[in-house]
Amino acid sequence: MKQRFLGRTGLRVSELCFGTMTFGSGADEATSHRMLDAFTEAGGTFIDTADMYGRGVSEEILGRWLKGRRRDELVVATKVFATMSDAPNAGGLSRKHIVSAVEASLRRLGTDHIDLYQTHVWDATTPVEETLSTLDTLVKAGKVRYLGASNHSGAQLQKALDVARARGWEPYSCLQPVYNLLARQAEWELVPLSAAEGVGVIPYSPLQGGWLSGKFRRGMAAPPEGARGSGAWNDRNTEETWRVVDAVLEVAEEAGRTASQVALRWLLQRPGVTAPIVGARSVEQLTDNLGCVDWELTPEQLQRLTSASERPLPPPYDVLAYYPGREPRTGPRTDFS
Repeated sequence: MKQRFLGRTGLRVSELCFGTMTFGSGADEATSHRMLDAFTEAGGTFIDTADMYGRGVSEEILGRWLKGRRRDELVVATKVFATMSDAPNAGGLSRKHIVSAVEASLRRLGTDHIDLYQTHVWDATTPVEETLSTLDTLVKAGKVRYLGASNHSGAQLQKALDVARARGWEPYSCLQPVYNLLARQAEWELVPLSAAEGVGVIPYSPLQGGWLSGKFRRGMAAPPEGARGSGAWNDRNTEETWRVVDAVLEVAEEAGRTASQVALRWLLQRPGVTAPIVGARSVEQLTDNLGCVDWELTPEQLQRLTSASERPLPPPYDVLAYYPGREPRTGPRTDFS
């Protein structure tokens, strides 16, 4: 598995990130540890969790696996925001909650530092200066190495970057958005903004809850039993979805790959993407996902998938796409009529 730089930083991460949301729920501890073994044996170094996953259980399972391993060879990411109790300050991005949350995550993970600490969602109730200044102190204290954001709009991410730059605080170096062949809205602002600002992009839900895994196929009258994306059946059962699914399955057959591998490979080859986050409930499922590395889709296959997944842009993105830019001026303007 290749290593890529995380945005503009000098931090190298594996081109796939292993997401641990299933730990303790979809996968028991023994299975979770076997999946971590398989991921690292394949060259993976980047692992993502969150304090809200299983209300801390995911971090605990990961922490027990980390014992006895070479901690400096791994990049461990977690997140802060979740309300962990009914107490008034038990959630959000206030200074009080962040300081309490990072200490709790460090205890559950059994480590003295977190490599990438991410705000799980924008907090409209807390001044961004309070959040960012607190995060900056965690970096300076050595408890956190890098900062990231998840579930932010383009305007929110830009504001956070601008405030950090103006105050000389540690900026966000990473963004975790939803991004896949069925959800490409991140391309409207977030991906180009991240590229311009040197922010790495680690997409979550790269298979859209299993819709791009090959389990869902045109002609089904109902979703597959037990499939994770079943709850979205009424919204996803559309011609637009099946057009994408058909294209993924066609390319998969052509390339001798699984649908999951093709959907993940498309994302790996998109501009600005650092490392898609893959999750799994079994070693077999993870192994299938890991098969997206060490090969490439052809330009024609990439274009076929991209074309099948394109949707009409809403204003103002439709206008901006029509007028992408102008040729630079070659001299001073003299005609003002």
